[in-house]
Amino acid sequence: MQEIIERVRAGTVTAWPMVMLRISLGVMFVIAGFGKAQRGAGFGDAVQGFLERQQNMFDFYRGFVESVVIPNKVLFGYLVAYGELLIGLALVVGLFSRWAALAMVFMVVNFWFAKGVGFWVPSNHDSLYILIALALFFTRSGDTLGIDGVLARRSR
Repeated sequence: MQEIIERVRAGTVTAWPMVMLRISLGVMFVIAGFGKAQRGAGFGDAVQGFLERQQNMFDFYRGFVESVVIPNKVLFGYLVAYGELLIGLALVVGLFSRWAALAMVFMVVNFWFAKGVGFWVPSNHDSLYILIALALFFTRSGDTLGIDGVLARRSR
């Protein structure tokens, strides 16, 4: 903690904006994942309903959804719910945060494909999640105020 205080005083704490993004995005994913996980196997029906309502789904993705996701909706419901929960927790505490950010990119890209909205469309929040997660991956945001930083210092 002393190191952080010294860096704040010296004005060299440039990682803080990324840490705020990491923790905020993590909290959002924990909240979303927890709500879905509470629904248990029933969340599979919500997954199916969501996918069936997507009028603009990208054509290349529709076949995967119809042949793989919907027939296995309970499995995919659990994958989404616990994936969001685990990714969120990892980001909040800064543990394996680069891998969590990469997993978030994979997950949100799939959400985006299902919605079929252009990447630069202002209402497409998935593109922002993808860009923020990529920034978290490339900046090693878990090294500051995260377990990743503790582990890195111990391995030196």
